[in-house]
Amino acid sequence: LHPHPRSQPLSLKLTLEPPPNTLQFNSLDCPGTDSDKAGKTDACQGCPNQSICAASKPKGPDPDIDAVKARLDRVRHKVLILSGKGGVGKSTFTAHLAHGFATDEDVQVGVMDIDICGPSIPKVMGIEGEQVHHSNSGWSPVYVQDNLAVMSVGLLLSNSDEAVIWRGPKKNGLIKQFLRDVDWGVLDYLFIDTPPGTSDEHISITQYLQCSSVDGVVIVTTPQEVALLDVRKEINFCRKVGLPVLGVVENMSGFVCPNCKTETQIFPPTTGGASKMAEDMNIRFLGALPLDPRIGRCCDEGKSFLEEVPDSPASQSFTTIIAKLRALCEEPQTAASS
Repeated sequence: LHPHPRSQPLSLKLTLEPPPNTLQFNSLDCPGTDSDKAGKTDACQGCPNQSICAASKPKGPDPDIDAVKARLDRVRHKVLILSGKGGVGKSTFTAHLAHGFATDEDVQVGVMDIDICGPSIPKVMGIEGEQVHHSNSGWSPVYVQDNLAVMSVGLLLSNSDEAVIWRGPKKNGLIKQFLRDVDWGVLDYLFIDTPPGTSDEHISITQYLQCSSVDGVVIVTTPQEVALLDVRKEINFCRKVGLPVLGVVENMSGFVCPNCKTETQIFPPTTGGASKMAEDMNIRFLGALPLDPRIGRCCDEGKSFLEEVPDSPASQSFTTIIAKLRALCEEPQTAASS
């Protein structure tokens, strides 16, 4: 790393702004704090903020929206990685998606990790312990290589074992700072890694990205029905907030023996797996990624599995999915239904 000569290391406790003076939406039907109906509609019933909203005067638009838009205008393609279920491999997929796109030296790639409470991107991408610096142009992301940059709350913690115990407004404030203050320069692709669910982080990133065009989201799941149950909710969330779904990826789809290449179903797709779900919900199935124990080893060591084991069936599947996504981003008219 070669930080700007006038840059200063960032510390999470010292640099974060106070939570913004806005309230979190508790429902997709929430009229919003800017509305003259705030605290007065049926959707407001039962909300802990109802009395505050009803007593407050409508506020104007967030003044930081223009600053967020100015930053994102320098990013050609923005893709979110989502899943309603935890533990399906979103961060692993995001990291290798970024590594795959960055194999083209002419392509500038960024990874934004908004999993505030469980940031694993620094570990997976081999930059654990690195520092984010601040200069006149904003926060400088950490570079994995010349054309691959990363920003994560994990890079702001003094100790990787430190717990981030925050409520929604503070998470919202940090996500806005990532979007507004990180100096990515000009990017071809920005991949945004998210936590599981459809809660604060997802609503915040969706609201702030409304000011900028988003190519869409990639949904990651595993074959078993217990994962698909939550993934269907995530897809419906995307449809409600207007996020295009580029497609679904089935991770951990069978185990391929590194020696004999025989594939075994570890998580049987009892209801047809991701491909059947995609067909039922009328969205694109991007492909299946088999289990390979070497993927876990590479993540623990902060290395790219695609570079370490290029002949693996999993690497070949990654390459195919990356090619499909690149084609979708470059040809917006072919985007999947949302």
